[in-house]
Amino acid sequence: MTDFRDLSLQGLWKNNPALVQLLGLCPLLAVTATFINGLGLGLATMLVLIGSNVTVSLVRNLVRNEIRIPVFVMIIAAFVTIVQLLMNAFTYELYLALGIFIPLIVTNCAIIGRAEAFASKNGPLASAYDGLMMGLGFTAVLVILGGMREVLGAGTLFAGADRLFGPIAENWTIALFNTENPFLLAVLPPGAFLGMGLLIAIKNIIDAKLAAQQTMPKEKATRVRVTAES
Repeated sequence: MTDFRDLSLQGLWKNNPALVQLLGLCPLLAVTATFINGLGLGLATMLVLIGSNVTVSLVRNLVRNEIRIPVFVMIIAAFVTIVQLLMNAFTYELYLALGIFIPLIVTNCAIIGRAEAFASKNGPLASAYDGLMMGLGFTAVLVILGGMREVLGAGTLFAGADRLFGPIAENWTIALFNTENPFLLAVLPPGAFLGMGLLIAIKNIIDAKLAAQQTMPKEKATRVRVTAES
């Protein structure tokens, strides 16, 4: 029986594709100059993850083991093409901003990894949920990193929201502080590496504290037993 709570924890935290598996780092580091760019690529990746997981799950018993990887790649490429055409039609400016990194979703190891490790062994519903959680975890890292870099680099947040949400979002930009010259370290790729390292460090610190809290009650219980026996 599928444990949906465990799937949620795996995708969002314990086995996060970006923070733990360190997969898909090339587009993650390249396009996260702004919050909206990160959100756009994250949503596109999540749609591909869900669609490819469900399809792989449906055909898993029809595909021979010898050719399963090429078949999985073709399925992923089909969904990337669909997402690319939809973005070209409805979010053209964002499509231009993301550029080559949309078709490069095909090569994202997180997607082929979930198809091979999970979708090929589980039913459509569980595979769809796994794709959703993994996609949300990846998107969360994209938007957090993009928001950090945008705030530090330009002093704004949600700049260019109309590229994703349309004319209704033209006034969504939040100016946190004014700067004549952008902070180039945050805007350029080195800033992405530093920001990514900071996020990984924060996650490791939180995990260490949680692990310490879990071991403390066990140690206290052991001491109580020893004292009682003595």
